[in-house]
Amino acid sequence: MKTQKPCSTKLQILGKRRLRQIHSKIDKLWNRSSGDWQWLQEKPLPVAAINRHLWRSSVPSFSFHFLLAISSIISTLGLLANNVAVIIGAMIIAPLIGPIVGVAYSMVIGNRRLLRRSLLTLFTGVTLTVIVSIATTYLVGLRTVGSEITSRANPTLIDLGLAISAGAAGSFATSRRRIADALPGVAIAVALVPPLSVIGIGIALKLNNIATQSLLLFLTNLTGIIFSGGVVFLLQSYGNLERARHGLFVSTCILLLLGLPLGFSLNNLLVKQNVHSSVSTLIRRRTLTFSQTDIRFINVTPKNDIFHIELEVAAPANSISNKQVRLVQDFLQEQLKRPVRLKVRVLPVEVMEAVN
Repeated sequence: MKTQKPCSTKLQILGKRRLRQIHSKIDKLWNRSSGDWQWLQEKPLPVAAINRHLWRSSVPSFSFHFLLAISSIISTLGLLANNVAVIIGAMIIAPLIGPIVGVAYSMVIGNRRLLRRSLLTLFTGVTLTVIVSIATTYLVGLRTVGSEITSRANPTLIDLGLAISAGAAGSFATSRRRIADALPGVAIAVALVPPLSVIGIGIALKLNNIATQSLLLFLTNLTGIIFSGGVVFLLQSYGNLERARHGLFVSTCILLLLGLPLGFSLNNLLVKQNVHSSVSTLIRRRTLTFSQTDIRFINVTPKNDIFHIELEVAAPANSISNKQVRLVQDFLQEQLKRPVRLKVRVLPVEVMEAVN
């Protein structure tokens, strides 16, 4: 006597049969429309080819240093002029990504000669960039610090994530002949020369905090590229984990050390932005003193558990008194639950009309 299979078992058999049919139809459709594309399949470059490529890009040649010096001049002038387009142009010219990727590659394959050559080229290139930036700042004579300079003096964990991503892209582009054109885009994304130029500007203008913070940004970019670049090379079967173990350990330790100040800076940035948004809303919508004025500038700086708030408004002369400022300060303290120091700068507005 035959036993009848349960309904659920029959449904499973029918479902698997249906999936096989769909899969077969997809394969037929793909094979019919794709053609023979085997010749287009892209593989990583052979070890010998990538060795030659990275060795050439890591040689401390005259061309390398000349391009880097020109890039440093353009970057410094763009930073002093606060011109984003000029700074981007300097990033494209700079060949500094070559020896950094060379360090990452030599780290995973255990090529000590290439590692020494890449480090030497990197050191001379960094030194030249900073020196040229210092000289350019002295020659130009500008002492203004714009937003493009200050933005590179506040590195956060976001910059570390950007460096790791750019390093992975740079290493992958280096190992693929057809997408090598992506390297200029990597140079733009990670922005290696502008932080070095800001270091030179900080030294020339004796702004130690800007120089130090920009150095932190450059070290973040450098370590992130080397770490992620080494990992990508390993995933493509260049070298092995045994050879790369020491280099990955050192770069990981450096990343962890850099992560402490970067995380602290990111936390301060988030706090500052949240407080800035709250202060802007409170001042514009919930105070009679400034609700009808033209607010030009609001800056919030958390320092020692005190919010230092700078406010710049355009208003008629003598229209805002010290008593009103104190009342607004007390109101902000009550709303923010933190001590507040409010500083208001009033730009007098004088309306003049020609009378015939």
